[in-house]
Amino acid sequence: MHSVHTGGIAGAEQGGDVMGLLRIFREQGEIRLPARKNFPDAMKAFRCHDCDMVFQKRFTVATSGRGTTDITAEIQSLVRESSIRTGMCLVFCHHTSASLILCENADPDVHVDLETFMSELVPDGRPGFIHTAEGPDDMTAHVRSILTTNDLSLPVTEGRCALGTWQGVYLWEHRTTRHIREITVTIYGEM
Repeated sequence: MHSVHTGGIAGAEQGGDVMGLLRIFREQGEIRLPARKNFPDAMKAFRCHDCDMVFQKRFTVATSGRGTTDITAEIQSLVRESSIRTGMCLVFCHHTSASLILCENADPDVHVDLETFMSELVPDGRPGFIHTAEGPDDMTAHVRSILTTNDLSLPVTEGRCALGTWQGVYLWEHRTTRHIREITVTIYGEM
């Protein structure tokens, strides 16, 4: 990333002139601005010379019911497609009854043990749950999703997610029946 010249920023901030700040950056060669003084157009043109960019795609995962599905290869493929060499990869699951986990990728027993632990912690049909419109696993799936997470942030290094040797990214389906789950991957950084 490029450095920010604080002298120019302080002068523009004191005057409260955002366009003045953008002009200072343009004069210093940091950004390209359109000739017009229209603020929205100026913001659209705010681009770093280091080729900062954002890439975003959505894909679906067909689950066969409760359990984990390895989605590491799909995510790494999208990072390669983005051509971003250094940055961040944000993975987001669009559901409240499934989640994302960064987990052991070598021994499948880890995933069995996770499911055993979660089943003991949040059993289906747990007394006291009143949200059971879609069955005894309905509220259970929501609680499981909240206890885990719906998004992950992964570093991108040399054009791929910099995962540890034994790390994989998994969609964890918390419902007992099949579902189609949507995942959005957003990658931003330098090419």
